[in-house]
Amino acid sequence: MPKSSSGVRRRVLACKRRLRELKMIAKGLVSTDHPVLAHIIPIRRCNLACEYCNEYDDFSKPVALDIMKHRVDQLARLGTTIVTLSGGEPLLHPQLDEIIAHIRTYPILSGLITNGYLLTADRIQRLNRAGLDHLQISIDNVMPDEVSKKSLKVLDKKLQLLAEHADFHVNINSVVGAGTHNPHDALVVGRRAVQLGFTSTIGIIHDGDGQLQPLNEVEREVFLKMKELERHHYARFNWFQNNIANGKPNQWRCRAGARYLYICEDGLVHYCSQQRGYPAVPLEHYSVADIRREFLTEKSCAPHCTVSCVHQVSYMDFWRAPQTLQTPRPAVDTGPLVQIE
Repeated sequence: MPKSSSGVRRRVLACKRRLRELKMIAKGLVSTDHPVLAHIIPIRRCNLACEYCNEYDDFSKPVALDIMKHRVDQLARLGTTIVTLSGGEPLLHPQLDEIIAHIRTYPILSGLITNGYLLTADRIQRLNRAGLDHLQISIDNVMPDEVSKKSLKVLDKKLQLLAEHADFHVNINSVVGAGTHNPHDALVVGRRAVQLGFTSTIGIIHDGDGQLQPLNEVEREVFLKMKELERHHYARFNWFQNNIANGKPNQWRCRAGARYLYICEDGLVHYCSQQRGYPAVPLEHYSVADIRREFLTEKSCAPHCTVSCVHQVSYMDFWRAPQTLQTPRPAVDTGPLVQIE
């Protein structure tokens, strides 16, 4: 297809996607009784073994397609407006396209978080046909090292394929903080993303509980330059990162378990990837009563949390419903350093 025709098609699809996103925001402002975003795990296995990560293994089988479809049905029952597939590495699931297509049978935005290694031109076209709306890749460095192989050197050809073939929105997330050797790599990655026509975000490495890791002076300088690259994208409501960069807590109302759900491979609902273990209710039993309870529950981990997706979906409710309930028990320690989502 000629590039001009492809460009027109992409602009039309982007406009339609934006309209659906605006409807999502309007629905969230009108009612608090549904999740805005759910992350769901189709497979825990990953083809990489990044040193900081606590969200993968090297042996798990994919969740069966009928089970995944049933979980999507349950999220639709709850009125969820965005469903993002994560892992592990979700592209290892042999029927991922069918899961995405099933998400799109509902008025739900579909997302995918991947390390990008398995992307080919054909694979990207299959994601187009399945109806994927958003894809995110986190790139940790310019050159691979002992901590992470998710480097620009390895992935740049994959990014070029996305720029050429992807009809969906692509965001590239780079990172600063503990575990990264060269903070300036984040700027190189971010500028390359913008050059290719993608949006770019910056993440701050957090510990195994998703908690604060203050930046040093050089890292803060890179962080501020990266914020300039993401200024114009509507979803980049990452104001909380300014305090994190300076080692300060945030005072906010975390709506995890209500506006944000994390569904593990066993089909249990958790606060987030870094606080697995509560409420740990099977998704098929999760109800509006659970959503209302967690909406009003103050999370003890919130002041030093760096998990951006939870912050972002909680922003639309910052002005209402002070939290009057306490977290019933301490969150579970899930291990070593991991990066922000």
